[in-house]
Amino acid sequence: MKKMSKKLVWLLLLVMVTTLFTACSEPTATSAPASNESTEVAAEVEKPIKIGISLPTQREERWVLDKENFERVAEELGVEVAVQIADNDAARQQSQCENLISQGVDVLIIAPHDGAAAANIVNMAHEAGIKVISYDRLIMNSPVDLYLTFDSLIVGEMQAEWVLSQAPTGNIALLAGDPGDYAAVLYRQGALNVLQPKIDSGDITLVLDQECKDWQPSEALRHIENVLTVHNNDIQGIVAPNDGTAGAAIQALAAQGLAGKVPVSGQDAEVDAIKRIIEGTQGITIFNDIRDLGRAAIESAIKFANNEPVETKKSYNNGTHDIPTIEAPPALVDINNYLELVIESGFMDESALQ
Repeated sequence: MKKMSKKLVWLLLLVMVTTLFTACSEPTATSAPASNESTEVAAEVEKPIKIGISLPTQREERWVLDKENFERVAEELGVEVAVQIADNDAARQQSQCENLISQGVDVLIIAPHDGAAAANIVNMAHEAGIKVISYDRLIMNSPVDLYLTFDSLIVGEMQAEWVLSQAPTGNIALLAGDPGDYAAVLYRQGALNVLQPKIDSGDITLVLDQECKDWQPSEALRHIENVLTVHNNDIQGIVAPNDGTAGAAIQALAAQGLAGKVPVSGQDAEVDAIKRIIEGTQGITIFNDIRDLGRAAIESAIKFANNEPVETKKSYNNGTHDIPTIEAPPALVDINNYLELVIESGFMDESALQ
């Protein structure tokens, strides 16, 4: 027994030593590489989507509100935005977008100052694998990935229909926005859709049809001053494409004692426009709820960044391509409904009108 026990002890010792040697000789798996790899993957997953946004100007209240809305929605949805302002300069907009592309943005949202010139930006973005959303203004002659806008033809039609409802006969002046803005082209076309039959029938005479470069109110003021002079103040209505040009037209009318006597349309539901509607010098403004359009743009950009499809029901041809389009409906605002549409909806604080 003793002898057997001794052998057993030596056998157990041998097994223990062998096991220990084997354990020491085998490479021990370290957690560092797996941890590093996991950290890299986590960092990649957690990296926020970055959206580049290029806006044409901050000179108009409408575009100031667009910028604020983009930033608010982006924060709410947990994405990063880098916003650049072109200050109505196509070359500057291209340079700024080149910078956004070099920063590695995931998607680019552009409201072009010049729709034709911005085609170069689309090409550069696509070369970098970045999709482009054309916001409110269509980028021409390029394979834009998505277009978000309001129904611009209907906007022009609504403006002209209202003016004719107030002035069914007589001399009518038509102002248009910047010729490089595709939306401005559509506003004018929509207005002419309504005005032309009345022109053909002889009910009205179109005494002015002028574009306003860069949407500048100073351009509108000059055009309306000139037409009032040429026609000895014999003007029955003015179709103005937005509130800035409408305000300038009303300024020209006021100088001749005609403010409030000649119906004037507008667009964008700016604070000053609502004030003029209340005081009776501007008849209407078209309300395009940029809160909804801006949210749709950010949500679409997030889907693009995640390689998800964006559903659309319409398209616009930009000269070379049919661009998938998301379109929002406009609303006509006048003295009877401004409280409901603009104030009670939360778009504008009533205190701003004081």
